[in-house]
Amino acid sequence: MADKITFIEEMNARYTTKGECLILGKAMLDGEVVPEVNITIPLKTINRHGLIAGATGTGKTKTVQVFAEQLSHAGIPSLVLDIKGDFSGIAKPGVRNAIIEERYGKTKLDWNAQGFPVELMTISGEEGVKLRSTVTEFGPVLLSKVLQLNETQSGIMSIVFKYCDDKGLPLIDLKDLKKVLQYVTDNPQGKVDMTQNYGSVSTASLGAILRSIVSLEQQGGTGFFGEPSFDVYDLKSQKDGKGVINILRVGNIQTQPQLFSTFMLALFAEIYMEFPEEGDSGKPKLVLFIDEAHLIFKEASKTLLSQIEMMVKLIRSKGVGIYFITQIPGDVPENILSQLGLKIQHALRGFTAKDKREINKAVENYPETEYYNAGNLIQNLGIGEAFVTALNEKGIPTPLVHTYLISPESRMDILSESEVSELASQSALVAKYKNDIDKDSAYEMLVTRMEEAVQNASAQQKVKTVKKEQSVVEQVLTSRAGRTFTNTLMREGAKAIMGMLGLSRRR
Repeated sequence: MADKITFIEEMNARYTTKGECLILGKAMLDGEVVPEVNITIPLKTINRHGLIAGATGTGKTKTVQVFAEQLSHAGIPSLVLDIKGDFSGIAKPGVRNAIIEERYGKTKLDWNAQGFPVELMTISGEEGVKLRSTVTEFGPVLLSKVLQLNETQSGIMSIVFKYCDDKGLPLIDLKDLKKVLQYVTDNPQGKVDMTQNYGSVSTASLGAILRSIVSLEQQGGTGFFGEPSFDVYDLKSQKDGKGVINILRVGNIQTQPQLFSTFMLALFAEIYMEFPEEGDSGKPKLVLFIDEAHLIFKEASKTLLSQIEMMVKLIRSKGVGIYFITQIPGDVPENILSQLGLKIQHALRGFTAKDKREINKAVENYPETEYYNAGNLIQNLGIGEAFVTALNEKGIPTPLVHTYLISPESRMDILSESEVSELASQSALVAKYKNDIDKDSAYEMLVTRMEEAVQNASAQQKVKTVKKEQSVVEQVLTSRAGRTFTNTLMREGAKAIMGMLGLSRRR
């Protein structure tokens, strides 16, 4: 049995912070809760990212709920990618029951039932704030990555964006982009203009780009691109001093991997470009929770993986933390896993040889400890218990500690359909982004331009026909035979008139 006094002294020394912090729970030793030790995380290290892992049913979602609640109490907004659709209950107060009574009797902490400010968001037509972006805002590089274009095709996409910029053709949605590609491929004027001023473009490459756009449309991309585009600053809101918890419901990710990749790339890029540098500000400005991350990494293209890796490295300077929630640490690529400062590990189950190998790998990711047999305990953690290691205020990893997690203060269940409708009806953001704006853009401009070209061509053809008919008559009349015919006609006409008047020509 480990020395409890030494354990308390060491853990308090390593988990006590001078600045603002959030609390996850109490330390445990030899299976017993140690109420003298609070497991806290400094707010200033929240933007160092993290991982919440564990087998199905071990309490990961409730840990995320507690985490988001604690951030909200500190005035920090968050965005939760709710893939399972079981997070919306955080908007309503929880209900005290025997389990909560027992848990808080052991932790000696207070529990207050309360709901938190919530915005429901969607990229697939459900009730909530509609998230959109324009094609122009994406830009040619990012859009080429989303469409999985090769180097040649990506170069063509850059040329097309430059062409639209020079010609004053706004690219709002995918319809605009398709029309421009068709215009410079099939329309004689557009094709000549593109070739003369921007270089020859392969018809086959343009066709391949069009097919990629159609594929994205089939996954729901049509509804994602458009106006009004979503302002990422709307994620950084507070209500009554609490940070707003933005919940993006994306339950259909498995059938729309390319659309979700599009959203992820756009969101990361927009936040990175728009948010100012924060430096060491003391606490983050926004925290992103990506639930069921193993589905994202499983379906993600190499482009998305490289983009996430780059953003994880860079985005913390903007005051943004990213937290991946998955089943085993091995679901997260090594290059990304190495960037995650906070790790909350729920129980893993070693049913197969592969499971046991994953457990060994997970244990190797954590600091060594003299207080626990990590390889054995990780398979026997109870629901609401987890291994925790974080970064202290100096950025030094804290010891691995068996933690008895606190319970959510909000509802541990989903909202009903009527509650979702009520929440959406009261949202100012839902009203702000509700209606599509379909103003004149590249599609309408090019359609008008082509119609005018057809009308001008028709008018010119009529003029040419009239001129052609006139030129034939003039040629006849000015020819020698024409002049002879004209003189004869005039002479004979004069005779007829003189005869009618009773006059005759002298012989």
